[in-house]
Amino acid sequence: MTIDPPAVRRTIPDEARIGYWTAPDGWKLRRFDWPAQAPRGRILFQTGRGDIFEKYLETFAYLHASGWSVTAFDWRGQGGSGRLSSDPHVGHASDYRVFDADLTAFWSDWSAEDAGHGLPRIILGHSMGGMMVMRALADRSIQPDAAILVAPMIGLKGPFGAAFSARIARWIAGRGDPARAAWRSNERPGSVASRQSLLTHDADRYSDEGWWQAAHPDLVLGPPSWAWLAQGFAGAAALATDARVESIDTPVLMLIAEADKLVDPRAALRLAARLRNAQVVRFGPESAHEILREADGVRDRALSAIDSFLAACVA
Repeated sequence: MTIDPPAVRRTIPDEARIGYWTAPDGWKLRRFDWPAQAPRGRILFQTGRGDIFEKYLETFAYLHASGWSVTAFDWRGQGGSGRLSSDPHVGHASDYRVFDADLTAFWSDWSAEDAGHGLPRIILGHSMGGMMVMRALADRSIQPDAAILVAPMIGLKGPFGAAFSARIARWIAGRGDPARAAWRSNERPGSVASRQSLLTHDADRYSDEGWWQAAHPDLVLGPPSWAWLAQGFAGAAALATDARVESIDTPVLMLIAEADKLVDPRAALRLAARLRNAQVVRFGPESAHEILREADGVRDRALSAIDSFLAACVA
């Protein structure tokens, strides 16, 4: 399916709506909705840490053209959903359970919006969004017909290995301000690679994020806080030993970049092996972390895998 990428990636579709959803505690999360005519189903897209849903407009356009109604929201503490620290450029969260609660409540309200139609409900999570989807599946707090995890943050890469890096993050978060930035810039500390090389080989798609941030400076977010980092390591360790994973019967598709330098692909593969109904599609050195924003060869293969998976799940 051919779509004009430059126009799609930097334009909100005329039929789409951007608004806000209010969480049970009164917090407002920015949401995106693009309903399809005579939809074959509905997809809730969950972005990664520091993301904005505008980064995925090209993917939304592909899914919408395939007959899916698409919804997304910015996680609390990033994008257009406010901040959880006094520094608007630090991605902070003192406890990932706030993300769990937001996803659970949003899923409930979003599902109720389709009451009586019975359309298939799919959830897709990229990176941190993938971790939160897996936590929700284990908690049984959402009930999707299928789940797609793209470069899921099932494990974090650490400069000294996950276990020791986790102890360091926890120790530092417990001393001083836990909301202070874990490092100055880039996606990880001590990286000698450019930020683009960590995310995608496609320079044009990489530039989309900067274009949107220049147009809307309030969407800009920088590095995570030490508390966010400690919570990320702890969440990955918890999933690795969570016995509920083995009883998840939701069909799951995992797209994994084996050369990923931000999340641990081996941890994702180990978790996939524990699932009852999982398909795994691997990408080699041709793909960095943002598989759906990679060069056409990688992206087209990923979308083809998603198409095949959804066709089988909602037949």
